[in-house]
Amino acid sequence: MSQNQHRDDLEAVKIGEAKNYTESVSNDAESFRDLQEREAGNEIQYRTCSWQKTAGLLFSEYICLAILSFPWSYSVLGLVPGIIVTLVVAAIVLYTSLILWRYCLKHPDVRDACDIGRKLFGGSEIAYNITAVFFFLNNTFIQALHVLVGAELLNTLTDSAACTIIFSVVTAVACFFISLPRTLDQLSWIGTVAAGFTFIAVLLAIVFAGVQDHPFGYIVGQEPLVTAFPVKGTTYVSGMSAFLNITYTLVGQITLPSFIAEMRDPREFPKALWAVTIAEIIVYTICGGLIYHWTGNQYVVAPAVGSLQITYRKIAFSFVLPTILFLGSLYSSVTSRFIFFRIFRNSHHRYSNTFVGWATWIGIVAGTWAVAFVIAEIIPFFSDMLSLMSSLFDGWFGFIFWGMAYLELYPRAQRWAGGLRSAETLFNYFLIVLGFYILIAGTYVSIDSIILSYQANEVGSAFSCASNAV
Repeated sequence: MSQNQHRDDLEAVKIGEAKNYTESVSNDAESFRDLQEREAGNEIQYRTCSWQKTAGLLFSEYICLAILSFPWSYSVLGLVPGIIVTLVVAAIVLYTSLILWRYCLKHPDVRDACDIGRKLFGGSEIAYNITAVFFFLNNTFIQALHVLVGAELLNTLTDSAACTIIFSVVTAVACFFISLPRTLDQLSWIGTVAAGFTFIAVLLAIVFAGVQDHPFGYIVGQEPLVTAFPVKGTTYVSGMSAFLNITYTLVGQITLPSFIAEMRDPREFPKALWAVTIAEIIVYTICGGLIYHWTGNQYVVAPAVGSLQITYRKIAFSFVLPTILFLGSLYSSVTSRFIFFRIFRNSHHRYSNTFVGWATWIGIVAGTWAVAFVIAEIIPFFSDMLSLMSSLFDGWFGFIFWGMAYLELYPRAQRWAGGLRSAETLFNYFLIVLGFYILIAGTYVSIDSIILSYQANEVGSAFSCASNAV
């Protein structure tokens, strides 16, 4: 075959692929419109979110308290590797989220990550149920985290005026009420407000770290030490922990299918995704870099408000309360929606304001928060346990699933059609390998951390009244 003939064949494949993709997007849009029309007469309509409201949900998920742990990660990795890791992981999450979006367009019937799990494994009910277990545990542990962080906030602001269990109950009850709306459209405005308050909290933490005389815990003569690269003696476990902290904060694709399924026009999802990605890169790197610069290796803690003087700490920390309450509620809503739709798969209760429908919904939401509260209180090494759960689940929901989704989107013949497509295919195989590496290495690091915590007698007791104030 001549070079010209080979080039013509490749060009024909590319033209055919572009035509097929254009036709596919058009057909997918028609499929979404058909679903919307079928639901148009229902009392409760789920596919109503604009891209701006979806952006509000994304901002509430990514502009969160975890941002204030980045200075600690930078202190372990060094400023330069820390920023590079942030940029690279953010770019990978953006890319995989776009693959996820295209996969959801191709399959308009997808309502959540569990549906995708079933489709990726050939329609297997076993894969669906295993994904559902991962989905439930991941979301419930995040809810439990917010129960504990809510108690942490209240302990900090009140100087531990009550038993931590009481503060945990108060947080769980408040989150329960916020979780009650049945559609994400109704939750989006709260999410936007919550993200705004967190941005203020992060901004105040940066400003206070710069204007205070010295970080909390300052030792005279020991000025903050800032390094561009990891200090000598940094272990694999500590470096991996810092890397995973950044990765787990950025990985949030598990909720995206649920968001896309409730959009009025899912084709506009990339607008929301790009907006939040640009914002998170700016906020994460500036917060991580500046607070680390002012607190150094000796005084930085996670969350970074712990490096502030007491008054500054209370002021900055108080502004994250809306996000603590809302983000936990958002994960509860996503989980409850999955359970609710599964119970009322073909029932009018799913779309109507019936007593049975609302009683079931309220019961499911209450159940998720009861489980989250028990998990938060019964596990004495919750932070390490959360890292372990993230390691087990984020490898799948952050990387492996979307590499597999790419391979399904492109038939075998198209995956190697030209240099760019071949490079992209290789990159997706790399994502699958990376996901398994995070699963294995993260699990090892988390288990090692649990062992070290027990050896250092740093593990508390279940249902403890002990203060967890920052």
